[in-house]
Amino acid sequence: MLTLIKDARVLTLDEADGEHLRADILIRGDTIEAVAPDLTAEVTTDGVRVIEAAGKLAMPGLVNGHFHSPANFMKGALDNWPLELFMLYEVPPLMREVVSARFAYVRTMLGAMEMLRQGVTSVHDDCFFVPVVTQTEVDNVMQAYEDAGIRATVTLDQPNVVEHAKYPFLKDLLPPRLRQRMEAVPLMSDGELLAHYKGFLERWHGRAGGRLRCAVSCSAPQRVTPSYFKALGALARERDLPYNMHILETRLQRVLGEVNYGKSLIRYAHESGVLNEQAMVIHAIWIDEDDLALLADSGCSIAHNPVSNLKIGSGIMPFRRLRQRGINVCLGNDEAATDDGVNLWTVGKVAGLVHNVADPDFDRWPLPLEILTALTSAGARAMRLPRPTGRLAPGWQADIILLDLDSFAFTPLNDLKRQLVYCENGSSVTTVMVGGRIVVENRGLLTVDEDALKQEARLLAGEFAGYMARCKSAADELEPHYRRMYRQALATPIGLNRWAGPMTP
Repeated sequence: MLTLIKDARVLTLDEADGEHLRADILIRGDTIEAVAPDLTAEVTTDGVRVIEAAGKLAMPGLVNGHFHSPANFMKGALDNWPLELFMLYEVPPLMREVVSARFAYVRTMLGAMEMLRQGVTSVHDDCFFVPVVTQTEVDNVMQAYEDAGIRATVTLDQPNVVEHAKYPFLKDLLPPRLRQRMEAVPLMSDGELLAHYKGFLERWHGRAGGRLRCAVSCSAPQRVTPSYFKALGALARERDLPYNMHILETRLQRVLGEVNYGKSLIRYAHESGVLNEQAMVIHAIWIDEDDLALLADSGCSIAHNPVSNLKIGSGIMPFRRLRQRGINVCLGNDEAATDDGVNLWTVGKVAGLVHNVADPDFDRWPLPLEILTALTSAGARAMRLPRPTGRLAPGWQADIILLDLDSFAFTPLNDLKRQLVYCENGSSVTTVMVGGRIVVENRGLLTVDEDALKQEARLLAGEFAGYMARCKSAADELEPHYRRMYRQALATPIGLNRWAGPMTP
């Protein structure tokens, strides 16, 4: 089937940074065939779907480079705490119950719908499970993405070591009774998790015409056994899958590396043979020069989550140093709990601003084109898609959005790229196409009943409230000891600073 997007203003975000004040986009099936002015004469009108786009901007769909869909119900649910205390209440180590199948489906769908409405056409979902991975929950997550029509690459993010091994000092700080309870929590073995991955890949990898894909995740190097850490790396290399790993998100994790491993966690990943082009390193805030060199040499990608980093006080990632080394940096929400929303446009704006207070040399501040690239093709590159997306160019997948240039974000229109980064919030998006299929038209979802699903999400709020109550109950007893651990790590010198403060005097 041929589709012609006609008379749009076109921002290609291709290698030449092409822009057309008025042009057409010809799409054959799921692939862009041509981008140029006046393509109408080259196609007959018979059997061609024409999208009149005068007054609209056509650009690549956004790519959410890092996301945790299991937190989709958690907007505004948790306080602004450091990650180590935050996670204690989000994924408490003493939790024993799984969510219902329908809850997992609706929860995933809630985020997918919100992203699509804002022009996000692809998401890299590092999907975690509490307390264990089950096929039922996995299948409902993936079914939601299939039904929504979004492009999704999804992992099974499941730690498999005792909780106190993930942190410095914690084992000695815990009273014996709590330590024993923690050590009695059942953990999934390497074999069990790898068996889940085998089934996951067989059932879902490449489904929906290639729109759904699988990736692997260790959550973080310190959260899994060394053997599983390496086994996932072997699987990622064998199948050319992204390998998600949260590394040096917080200052405490820098301390952890030195105390528990005698080295940076980046170096630990390198020496384990998993820091390579498949690696999706998430956060990379508390890195030093040695880490930078290892990251650059590896060919990895890095997911930058600036709103999450601000919410939980993780610090400011050294964006310019990473980019100067040629490292691929994409942008992500992280999750609705640390973003208190699922708006990737906000992430782009914050990324364009927060680094300005980390470096007085304004020539090193992020440029709008860098941010737009990080929001599109950089995220797609990190997903290791077999066919490229994130640019409007011949041969690239037709993941395209149209924005209304008559909206307030572009009135008056002074500089298109700046206003996309600093003015747009997603409300200008009118049409969303994923792989040549229109999934949002006239600002309405075509794939699912949005109103019915939002109503069902509200009805499931009782189940979620019960879940959060169990989380709090499981975490409250541990909280004072985690707080002491955090303070002890804070008092441990590391020779790095990634915070904007404290202000002195």
